[in-house]
Amino acid sequence: MTTVSRTFTVDPAPGVVVPYLADFGHAEQWDPGTERCVRNDSGPVEVGSSWHNTSKIAGVSTELTYTLEQLAGDRVVLVGRNDTATSTETIEVTPSGTGSEITYTNELQFHGLAKVAAPLGKVVFEKLGNDTEKQLTDVLNGLAH
Repeated sequence: MTTVSRTFTVDPAPGVVVPYLADFGHAEQWDPGTERCVRNDSGPVEVGSSWHNTSKIAGVSTELTYTLEQLAGDRVVLVGRNDTATSTETIEVTPSGTGSEITYTNELQFHGLAKVAAPLGKVVFEKLGNDTEKQLTDVLNGLAH
């Protein structure tokens, strides 16, 4: 399993950050790997809501179905699945001054033959973690204005 985690602060309060991040359709704005992310269902975003995500990482395109598996106060858990991988994105948001501290953790588990790519994936996903932190910080801080 490949795990990447980042902790950083942003200007908006948790009451703004949590609902924004729970709607994974916004990943097009803040996730540098996401090319397209479309909701599969309708209505309020709640546990069980799902999205079809198309990503391109290190030149490789992949499609996953993400499901909001947990939305409880300061914690958002989204799990993306396809035949070759499971991506669990856990986002914890706590108050920090007038803004928020975010701990974003992505655990990527490869399945079948894709497991051989796991060691190479760590290097790629560490860079992606850095890029995601920067882009997510910029986007969330833009919400505060």
